[in-house]
Amino acid sequence: MQDPNEDTEWNDVLRAKGIIGPRQKEAEITEDQIQAMMNDVIQRRTDLPPQEGQRDKRIDDMSLDELDELEDSEDEAVLEQYRQRRIAEMRAIAEKARFGSVREISGQEYVNEVTKAGEGIWVVLHLYANGVPLCALIHHHMQQLAVRFPQTKFLRSIATTCIPNFPEKNLPTIFIYHEGAMRKQFIGPLELRGDKLTLDELEYMLGQVGAVPTEIKEDPRPQIKDKMLADLEDKSADFY
Repeated sequence: MQDPNEDTEWNDVLRAKGIIGPRQKEAEITEDQIQAMMNDVIQRRTDLPPQEGQRDKRIDDMSLDELDELEDSEDEAVLEQYRQRRIAEMRAIAEKARFGSVREISGQEYVNEVTKAGEGIWVVLHLYANGVPLCALIHHHMQQLAVRFPQTKFLRSIATTCIPNFPEKNLPTIFIYHEGAMRKQFIGPLELRGDKLTLDELEYMLGQVGAVPTEIKEDPRPQIKDKMLADLEDKSADFY
């Protein structure tokens, strides 16, 4: 049977006589539909059935060598997309695991380790002296932060080896550098909140500078209202 939508002279005569209806237009495909089709292709590639020797493996779980083997039988462009994504993920993981501990440096290493740390690198340097309790506390906190934020370089050094005759009253001191430039200094017990300094407080302080990507956005230390102001407020309330 002849297709009534086919563009022929006979069908034109039949349409003129009203025997068949007008020719139906082909449905247009929108950009959204094209995008949906592409997404479906990617999804189906993601859920490919396992090949021999690759039991229970999805494409996201394959190594680069396994992707190379699969490339012979599957769409090269789609596999290349996943290949590049896996490479980027591996590089990101390696970059994040670059540091991860507190390293001791000498004065001779200061330039290379601190001011020449590299592009995009935050450096937290703790100047300390043995026998100072607050220095020991800060070192304890920094060891935990170094593991939590391995993309930040945490260092420590005996103060007098970096800066000759550095006053012990200014210890502990923390210098924060980014790409070789000094961004912040915390000098002495007062600026470092004394021997009650908590891990969360130190993380918050470093995060405010940008040295660590902390999720602590508000100061964890309880805010103590000024006693004189509190007394004035109480008297004002009593008056009214």
